[in-house]
Amino acid sequence: MADTELTTLLGVLNGKRRHVLEILAGLDEEALRRPVLPSGWTCLGLVHHLSLDVEEFWFRAVAAGERAAIEEILGSGADAWHPDPALTAEQVFARYRQETARADAFLATADPDAPLAWWPDFFDDWRYHTLREVALHVITETATHAGHLDAVRELLDGRQHLVLD
Repeated sequence: MADTELTTLLGVLNGKRRHVLEILAGLDEEALRRPVLPSGWTCLGLVHHLSLDVEEFWFRAVAAGERAAIEEILGSGADAWHPDPALTAEQVFARYRQETARADAFLATADPDAPLAWWPDFFDDWRYHTLREVALHVITETATHAGHLDAVRELLDGRQHLVLD
């Protein structure tokens, strides 16, 4: 990949994606499924949300216009924050890695000024117009959720990300 604006954006995004996975490393299934905050979300639910509502939605559906992703989003009715209990943590993490790899492949040859291929009608009057805007949104959302996971991990077992003992 040439040294481009999207290469830089993807480098930042991949750092945030690694943060999400690193802060959860070593937690068992019970801890990953335990709600800690009053809102009731779980670490596993947040990763599932990042897979479906962030990576798949913004890159595969909105930016790339991938028909299968659009149909899954419009037809599933599933709550990404609550993954099917039959899914193991490894399956949820594998889906996240799969969706990030698909997004990376798309971004590798994309133009940051490219118009978006699809826009859902459920957003009413606001919208993004370019891949650059979507990439910046995904970076922001992933970084925000990485911070949420930092706080929850510390509440679960005291571990802090990037703190040397």
